Amino acid sequence: MLKLSDVSVKFGAFTALQNIDIEVSEGELVVLLGANGAGKSTIFNTISGLNKPSSGNIQFNGKSVRGNSPDRMVKEGIVQCAEGKKLFAEMSVQENLMMGGFVHRKQKAQLKQSLAEVYALFPILKDKKDDAAGSMSGGQQQMLAIGRALMAKPKLIMMDEPSIGLAPLIVEQMFSIIQEINKSGTTVLLAEQNANAALKIADRGYVIENGAIVLHGNSKALFHNDAIRKAYIGA
Repeated sequence: MLKLSDVSVKFGAFTALQNIDIEVSEGELVVLLGANGAGKSTIFNTISGLNKPSSGNIQFNGKSVRGNSPDRMVKEGIVQCAEGKKLFAEMSVQENLMMGGFVHRKQKAQLKQSLAEVYALFPILKDKKDDAAGSMSGGQQQMLAIGRALMAKPKLIMMDEPSIGLAPLIVEQMFSIIQEINKSGTTVLLAEQNANAALKIADRGYVIENGAIVLHGNSKALFHNDAIRKAYIGA
């Protein structure tokens, strides 16, 4: 479904990504592991069209999408749930969700169905649909950020650090929801530092350090890799 081939990104003289090769098959849940500043968000922003590769190619469903604008990428079916939620804090929960469905704004029936699906997945959002997004707890805001991304009916959803800053119990709930989204038919590319939780639900994983992929494999192999456990799991 998604294939990055030898992708590099430069900001002036600084090489942010170097020769990145990543593949995500339809229906998979793939995790991208790395510390802060390793390059996870840069990869996501490059896939989304926010960054332009200096070399390499990006394919989605068999065709090149390198150089596409961010709005074109959403129309293609790739939607990013950014780190830090990036909500419209003063707008209501439902207004935020409707902004996520803007690409389908002329398809009223589909928007209504998408809204119902998001509320079924996150009942608390329905209860708070008229509340300002900024008034909710961190966990609820993360649910809203994911729900807003789902409103665009993505074929592939990219989630950037969805567990960051959340209490352990909420983190467990969040990963359960991500797994449910994947099982419902949406392909997931997940960027995380929480390797312990992410590898338990992922099919495969890639490890990025200093802008380069240093390791990849199935989730079980990565979970039991001594270097990964030492760096990310603490065992």
